[in-house]
Amino acid sequence: MQLKVGDRAPDFTGLSDDGGKISLSDKLKDGPVVLYFYPKDETPGCVAEACSFRDRWDEITRLGATVLGVSSDSLESHRKFKSNRKLPFTLISDESKDIRKAYGATGTLIPPRITYVIDKRGIIREVYNSQINASNHVEVALKALKSLSSESHP
Repeated sequence: MQLKVGDRAPDFTGLSDDGGKISLSDKLKDGPVVLYFYPKDETPGCVAEACSFRDRWDEITRLGATVLGVSSDSLESHRKFKSNRKLPFTLISDESKDIRKAYGATGTLIPPRITYVIDKRGIIREVYNSQINASNHVEVALKALKSLSSESHP
């Protein structure tokens, strides 16, 4: 079952594109996390989505957020994708699909494209699920991050 706004985000540890281990709980210490699940490296929708996060990177970092992209592609595939598209954020290899399962981000034919905005306490504050509207994921995430920022700086 897909998680929803108000749910606690399940912690996980995965392999990042640099070959190291990365955990959600460690990243949350630095601020909110935009965790996005996507189907496959170098496919048209996934390129559009990743590049939209890349192109809005300055806004995202000004809001104190970290972006983590997750797919079941291999580390080598992630390294190539990150290099080809000049992505400034971390990609996580979830070949076992354990992270996807924990978030309910599983599908029948094609894995779903879902973005979660998680506040620094580990609570999901936004969920956006759209296979078609790939480049809109960053817009929804930015809106949620701005809302979080205004809550902490009234």
